[in-house]
Amino acid sequence: MDVKDYYYDLPEELIAQHPSEERDLCRLLLLDKISGETEHKIFKDIIDELHTGDCLVLNDTRVLPARLIGEKEDTHGKMEFLLLKRIEKDTWQALVKPGKRAKIGSRFSFGDGILKAEVVDISDEGSRIIKFFYDGIFEEVLDSLGEMPLPPYITEKLDDKEKYQTVYSKNNGSAAAPTAGLHFTKELLSKIEAKGIKIAYLTLHVGLGTFRPVKVDKIEEHFMHSEYFNVSEETSNIINSTKANGGRIICVGTTSVRTLETVAEKDGKVIAKDGWTDIFIYPGYQYKVVDALITNFHLPESTLLMLVSALSSRENIINAYELAVKEQYRFFSFGDAMFIR
Repeated sequence: MDVKDYYYDLPEELIAQHPSEERDLCRLLLLDKISGETEHKIFKDIIDELHTGDCLVLNDTRVLPARLIGEKEDTHGKMEFLLLKRIEKDTWQALVKPGKRAKIGSRFSFGDGILKAEVVDISDEGSRIIKFFYDGIFEEVLDSLGEMPLPPYITEKLDDKEKYQTVYSKNNGSAAAPTAGLHFTKELLSKIEAKGIKIAYLTLHVGLGTFRPVKVDKIEEHFMHSEYFNVSEETSNIINSTKANGGRIICVGTTSVRTLETVAEKDGKVIAKDGWTDIFIYPGYQYKVVDALITNFHLPESTLLMLVSALSSRENIINAYELAVKEQYRFFSFGDAMFIR
């Protein structure tokens, strides 16, 4: 399959630069995954599309303020660090700019010395292994000094870090938000539960590889990044009982989809598990457990666009995206939502 088949034309002005004032008042495009029929709603109307006995699956990861601006200790030159993954307690894998100043043994300072760092190794792909030095609790130091690692297509500064967190975020570890979940409020979730819809939580820590472009011509040749996930016994039991009773499994976001399809057996039964997943879902993939998906609009020629196409069809998804462009929906992380049912 050709990557170019997943291209659509998106005017730059439709890329949302800031979140909605009210989380659940963004627009919602409904798409029938079989017929391709569409409807236009407001996100809070999602409750009308969920049925008693369904299960809503949410990713409770929490985004680290992983972007640090500091200086090189000997030259005082400005440096930017983007934390990717914790290797052990105070050692992290990070992207560093400019990389030529970050040789092994180089030392850096952040926040007038509140936090210091040293490059201890360089990975094969060029990222740095960083050892941090500080007093107190690292997460508290990072929260005071770090900025949210917004995607490269968002150029405006975020005035409130919590706007890039879901209201149910819990487990620190993501380099990016599971953005489909940004539309939910605590009040909306309470109404959904009161209607008899089960809510199950899992964790997948989103890596920056989620924004990595597909650089090959053939989809099958693309290499996916891996991300850490955890599915608890409680969550697997909720999902399996929902399936057994005829309810739908409705994922919020592609991260929830990738996690469930990783831990699902051939018969659709979900097992409790934690580990790393590099699952790549594209048309031709047969979903084992996921029935429907609440998601945002994804970049042209991206792996996420391919994933949602696998749930419906390439034609239905591209047609829906072209309609969304025509109707001036807001796209990407802070944009509007779609429900593929």
